[in-house]
Amino acid sequence: MTLNQGLAYEKILLLQMMMNNNRAIKYIVSFVGHVLFWIVVYFSFTYFLGYGSVNTLYVNRFTAFLMPITITISYFFYFYLIPNYLLQKKQVLFFLYSIYTFIISIFLIVLSIFYALLFLIDLKPENTSPLTKTLPYIVLGVFFIVLVVISISLILNNYKSIVSNDDLKNKVLKAQLELKEQELKFLKMQVHPHFLFNSLNTIYGFALKKGDEAPEMILKLSNLLDYILYQVEKPSVSLVNELNHLDDYIALEKMRFHDTLNVVFERDSTESETLIAPMLLIPFVENSFKHGSIVNGCLTIIISMSESENSLLFHVKNSVLENKKTTSGIGLENIKKRLEMLYPNAHRLEITEKNQEFNVKLEIDPSQLKIKKNV
Repeated sequence: MTLNQGLAYEKILLLQMMMNNNRAIKYIVSFVGHVLFWIVVYFSFTYFLGYGSVNTLYVNRFTAFLMPITITISYFFYFYLIPNYLLQKKQVLFFLYSIYTFIISIFLIVLSIFYALLFLIDLKPENTSPLTKTLPYIVLGVFFIVLVVISISLILNNYKSIVSNDDLKNKVLKAQLELKEQELKFLKMQVHPHFLFNSLNTIYGFALKKGDEAPEMILKLSNLLDYILYQVEKPSVSLVNELNHLDDYIALEKMRFHDTLNVVFERDSTESETLIAPMLLIPFVENSFKHGSIVNGCLTIIISMSESENSLLFHVKNSVLENKKTTSGIGLENIKKRLEMLYPNAHRLEITEKNQEFNVKLEIDPSQLKIKKNV
């Protein structure tokens, strides 16, 4: 056994010991609670049966004869009838068995009273005071305790049900959250395969021609891969980094398209302290390159980013052929899902195609974006 295996085994043993200790504590607390309850019931019986009597010994002994049958009936309901019939929604059987139980209980209570009177007959008559309650009152007293036990059982089961439902809801929410996180990671991983394939092909072409652009393309591609592999795992990145990422992407595409590409990238400021989800904007730009069309000898793409107190607006416009059916592709479909998960009811995405232009406008509520705090 290795050291790590030994440590893991010790941790498992420690966890089992803690679980066993917790169970033991629960059993002890439950046992003490039951004992205290029946002690209270015993003294309540003595007070109820002996009210107005001065012979406490007689009353205490008489009460002792009633306790076993009271406890038996109560626990029969508590441990058997309620969990097996009432809580299982078998109300008819519960009602039927309850009637049988009460009939038998009356007989046993009367029998207990009879044996109690026989047992206590050796006491001197002059020292024995009659009980202040008649037989019907004694039977009702026992059934009252049984009713209290039934009520406590229902309350406890209702509480356990609420706790169990809350635990189940928490587990479901946790599972949904984990599923959302996994789905989000999966969507992030799908963003760049098309672009990376084209970039590598372009670099390969420059390398064959021994072009001077190859080293610069490799450097920019390296920066993009670093961003994809490491920054994408973060919940948020600075808006400036995201825009710089777009700059590298556009620079690579310019090298690939040469003179057939006209790209304009307008951004308000490079000093923004806003934090945004990583790789949120690149699919829109990637889609414009992938599905855009060369019109009049040039693919035109205009990208703008504006930030204000009221909105964060990102706009991508690219040229398309008028008769060409433009599809949004898997990139935009993925980003729609990401936006729904990241900024639900806090964003507006508008996609239109008109006059040989394909427009994508994304507006995000700035209150939903995290702001970097200066330390």
